[in-house]
Amino acid sequence: MTEFTLHNLDTTPEGSKAILENAVKQMGTVPSLYAVMAESPEILQAYTQLHQAFTNTSFDAEELTVVWQTINVEHECHFCVPAHTAIAHSMGVDKALIEALRNSEPMPTEKLQALQDLTLTLVRKRGFASDEELAAFYAAGYEPKQVLEIILGLSQKVISNYVNHVAKTPVDEMFKPFAWSKKQA
Repeated sequence: MTEFTLHNLDTTPEGSKAILENAVKQMGTVPSLYAVMAESPEILQAYTQLHQAFTNTSFDAEELTVVWQTINVEHECHFCVPAHTAIAHSMGVDKALIEALRNSEPMPTEKLQALQDLTLTLVRKRGFASDEELAAFYAAGYEPKQVLEIILGLSQKVISNYVNHVAKTPVDEMFKPFAWSKKQA
């Protein structure tokens, strides 16, 4: 079996170097996810661009977290759930919301529940949503723009979640306090 390389600034392909250097400036280290993705500068660039674009959407910190973590938990991503737990804490997201998302519990407001419901629908039904499911989302105060923004967030998470699955990306030390595994029913 071929293992994935965890690149650093010395081993990374030239096309990934600037992104890894920026990660070191921002986080003090190259996160394992970036270290794996660095093998393909194109996927690393696409992932970081999608991340930036999604954070620039109309969603606030709580809504971004709902979309990210709903997808991460649904995809059972051993790396992204703890990583986005740390990110949510750094963004000032309420701890009760963070834990509800990690544990697949109901959302604290109807609006956030509608966001989680449509996010799950789009993940589980591969982008198909009924008129009734969309109407419930719009009734909660969202618009078609936010449907498209969920799809943008989903695009980002498919890349990272799937990379982490195939590469078995090790969880970084900074995320280990937030380790996660799916609860067995």
